[in-house]
Amino acid sequence: MTDNTLPALDASNLFDLTGRRAVVTGGGTGIGLAMAQGIAGAGAEVTLWGRRAEPLQAAVEAITAAGGKARFQQVDVSDEDAVVAGMSEAATAMGGLDIAVINAGVGYGRELLVEASSENYRKTLATNLDGAFFTMREAAKQMAAQAAGGRPGGSIINIASLAATEGAGRNHAYGATKGALTSLTRSAAVELARYGVRVNAVLPGWIRTDMTAGGQADEKFNAAIIPRTPARRWGVPDDFKGIAVYLASDASRFQTGTTIPVDGGYSVF
Repeated sequence: MTDNTLPALDASNLFDLTGRRAVVTGGGTGIGLAMAQGIAGAGAEVTLWGRRAEPLQAAVEAITAAGGKARFQQVDVSDEDAVVAGMSEAATAMGGLDIAVINAGVGYGRELLVEASSENYRKTLATNLDGAFFTMREAAKQMAAQAAGGRPGGSIINIASLAATEGAGRNHAYGATKGALTSLTRSAAVELARYGVRVNAVLPGWIRTDMTAGGQADEKFNAAIIPRTPARRWGVPDDFKGIAVYLASDASRFQTGTTIPVDGGYSVF
């Protein structure tokens, strides 16, 4: 049985994002930048958020040099007022909001639980969980208002981590924030479906980014991790371009509330 109220999907442009508007937090480097490049390459206009102007400017230049449309805002997602103002500014500048990639995240060392700093714990939660909540809420407001105006739809893509489901010592605060983010994903997916908004989470595995530099340089760590990864390599940010386009596009229009590992098979081996 088919639902005749839905337009048929055209396989020739299933992943076309032309005319859509996106905000990508933590978009200056790593996974966030790669996802922004993928989304822009599929036709969307992107606004990159981050704390530092230099990498954001370089990211915008890279995207525009490849034929995409991009701009940036310096936004610290742990600052609620900055998120509120930034989302309003981005939606106004782009003429709306269709996609939000919530990627900004931090990690503060690998402390033993019995020695863990309350300051580092709070700082981790402030960016990874509070910041994600603020950003998701403000994106949802924009999308809900558009739905009320007769334009339902939208995709929120939360970047969690395998730390949400896999236990790892010395990673307590980070893992707690990513587990909470998957819970927020499910809750928001249920609530926002009435507006045609989908909410999904991506769970990266071991990826070559600045945050994992220590592990990359550690021979013992590599000897333990890479043989346990069926793909037999570290992931790289480019591995996330495809999942970003898929989740942002109509190709995933009936997918919401899910958590998708992108980990070279690590979580199933």
